[in-house]
Amino acid sequence: MEIKLPEPDKSTCLAKLLLKRRSIRKYAKTPLKLEELSQILWSTYGVIDRRRRVVPSAGATYPVEVYVFVTSVEGLKPGIYKYDEQRHLLTQLREGDYSKRLASACLDQEWVYSAPVNIVLVAVYARTTSWYGERGFRYIYMEAGHIGQNIYLACTEMNLGTVAIGAFHDEEIKRIIGLGDEYIVLYVFPVGKLS
Repeated sequence: MEIKLPEPDKSTCLAKLLLKRRSIRKYAKTPLKLEELSQILWSTYGVIDRRRRVVPSAGATYPVEVYVFVTSVEGLKPGIYKYDEQRHLLTQLREGDYSKRLASACLDQEWVYSAPVNIVLVAVYARTTSWYGERGFRYIYMEAGHIGQNIYLACTEMNLGTVAIGAFHDEEIKRIIGLGDEYIVLYVFPVGKLS
């Protein structure tokens, strides 16, 4: 038996964003504003209150860490930063332009090199698997999916472009950032203004 559903309302704010959402691989050679980066990062993994963030996390274990490769953001030196979601700030880990090294680690995908910002999602599996065992792996990937969609929607709302990248050399990205064996790279998102 088939049931015909009512036509979806495509005039809502969310529906308009979903209809406009695309994977964008070409970016203008324009720096991002610090305010734009701030909004994207809060939308990515921001804190709402003591017990909640903008994405769900199994058992509130929050295994994901957010690293930002900055090439061109007004008011920020090029470098690698870690997003501190609790205090909504960036801590610079390394100074300099790492876009070529990151692009190389991402199998030479040009859009990684040309983006003014690349957001790298990394997980510490033990934060979740220590509670949930093997099932924790599933929960971590679900959380990464929620975060990725938030990045897409935030970029779409601000007329910025992004694309989810899953093809990369994990160990090389960890080396570039300076991370140990307990970290696993999940995703890379180049972000830039539309060309």
